[in-house]
Amino acid sequence: MALAEPAGCAKGGEESSPFPDIIELNVGGQVYITRHPTLVSVPGSLLWEMFTQKNVRSLARDSKGRFFVDRDGFLFRYILDYMRDRQLVLPEHFPERGRLQREAEYFMLPELVKLLAPKLSKQNSLGDDPCQSDPEELSPGADTARSLSSAAAALPSAVSGAGAAEGRRAGFITIGYRGSYTLGRDSQTDAKFRRVARIMVCGKTSLAKEVFGDTLNESRDPDRPPERYTSRYYLKFTFLEQAFDKLADAGFHMVACNSTGTCAFAHEQTDDRIWTSYTEYVFYRE
Repeated sequence: MALAEPAGCAKGGEESSPFPDIIELNVGGQVYITRHPTLVSVPGSLLWEMFTQKNVRSLARDSKGRFFVDRDGFLFRYILDYMRDRQLVLPEHFPERGRLQREAEYFMLPELVKLLAPKLSKQNSLGDDPCQSDPEELSPGADTARSLSSAAAALPSAVSGAGAAEGRRAGFITIGYRGSYTLGRDSQTDAKFRRVARIMVCGKTSLAKEVFGDTLNESRDPDRPPERYTSRYYLKFTFLEQAFDKLADAGFHMVACNSTGTCAFAHEQTDDRIWTSYTEYVFYRE
């Protein structure tokens, strides 16, 4: 019964609808709150099919009872905005049009798919590089420096060192993470390590997207232009070695690292201590 009204702040006004007026969605880990009429505003769309059915229990939910959709949580903001007023407004230098068009196709929004056709891409020429957001659509014959740069990063084994260097831009990328572990008295017990929660990425937006591609989470700074710097990106995985592999494949070398740490007692009755640290690794490519 705890899941009967997952996130509704108001009861449904009609007996024919089992859904509340206010609905919470978990889309790929991002939480959205909207009204039921907004979700069913486009007849025939996927969301319309989901939220007009009678069997609510057939819809997936997360641990907090929110309706769950396994899609890109960042791009869903534009899907929801379109369903609110039937208009598409994208930020300047928006680099994700290809992926957003795929999301529009998935949610069965044909009019939005048309708005995302090449006509819109010409207006935002700075975001035309498919390699920044869609590595799988890589075009080796592209005539822009950015496309050559991304191609060199995506296919390092197929390009010689001299040829790859021609298309790569120099720059720094810094990755950092917070970690902690518990250590017993006199080190007589095994250390209990906690998994790294998040790997942060700092540097120029275009370089970060070139190196990490779809594994880069931009939800905390989604509208950053390609040639600006950010310190708010983070990776969708939590393995440092995987980040190192991607940087090495793109021609980066570690030039510096630093770490700070603190210690505190885990429990008053024991001598177990919790060590926490923040570590940064600085990479550079000539």
